[in-house]
Amino acid sequence: MSLLSVVLTLIVVGVVLWLINTYIPMQGTIKGILNFVVVAVVVIWLLYAFGVLGHAGEIRMPQIK
Repeated sequence: MSLLSVVLTLIVVGVVLWLINTYIPMQGTIKGILNFVVVAVVVIWLLYAFGVLGHAGEIRMPQIK
């Protein structure tokens, strides 16, 4: 996965989240939960994309020699 696709995906997710928060009326607590869920999913996706998390859920630590 190239850095350009990661940056573009983050920009698209950010703009969509901003549009939802700005133009869709909803209660503040629901908006907070939505923001938390989106940020958590993006962070997990980034961990998978950069190889920190494997597909089985194991955490890969760099080996120091």
